[in-house]
Amino acid sequence: MRDNVAYAPRVHGAGRRQARAAADTWLERLDLTALATRRPHQISGGQAQQVALARALAADPSFLLLDEPLSALDAKTRLEVRAHLRSHLDQFPGPVLIITHDPLEAMIMADRLVVIENGRVVQQGSPAQVASQPATQYVARLVGLNLYTGTLDVATRRVFLDAGGTFTVTVGDDDAASAREGQPTLPVLVGLRPSAISIHTARPAQASPRNVWQGTVVALELFADRVRVQVDATPPALVDISSAAVGDLGLRPGTSVCLSAKATETEAYPDPGTYYKP
Repeated sequence: MRDNVAYAPRVHGAGRRQARAAADTWLERLDLTALATRRPHQISGGQAQQVALARALAADPSFLLLDEPLSALDAKTRLEVRAHLRSHLDQFPGPVLIITHDPLEAMIMADRLVVIENGRVVQQGSPAQVASQPATQYVARLVGLNLYTGTLDVATRRVFLDAGGTFTVTVGDDDAASAREGQPTLPVLVGLRPSAISIHTARPAQASPRNVWQGTVVALELFADRVRVQVDATPPALVDISSAAVGDLGLRPGTSVCLSAKATETEAYPDPGTYYKP
């Protein structure tokens, strides 16, 4: 594998000794030194992908195009290689284009995101901007948000949802001011984190959330340390709770529940389908 990695600097004019030194450097950085003397048929697919990454970096390129660079790696190796690669990219002087279907990888590795859906750019911005204000349902699913479309009544800060129901929401001052200047209502998207929704088996009596609505549990799915509950309601919602809460509430498909969310946990912003120009 050493000669495989050294091939890239050799193509760019480096001598044999210099090319091998560059190869050894990147094999060590990516914790691949043990593979240096192995043949291609002696390594796994994930190891081959790491070697290919080391070969690309050993060429000391002025521009990097990384197409799914970590896709074939197991979870532990991906975490380690991603950390090494992120560290290198921080010091890399040229532009880097990363193509990935992994939203976490994109959020960690990139300074700016361009989201393509059905061959069309639907959103671009910093990871924080995309994560907090997804432009489409596809992007919302990638970043793990409930996303609703509706019409904001600026005076009352209530959103009449296209899927039915209403939300009392928080609105950015700039958005509210812009709406007041032109019209009393505004097409908006409303983002709501699954962890910001509380689930009850009866209407909450003690708490005073601004948004309360009823529904029925459709499915439950385990996600690491939490359970994601799919609720058929108006509007529908995904809710994240602990495994203990599932047992305490006796949740199962068909259970009638009541959902609640504080207005401060919602965020309404102009619908990019109306205003966004990529």
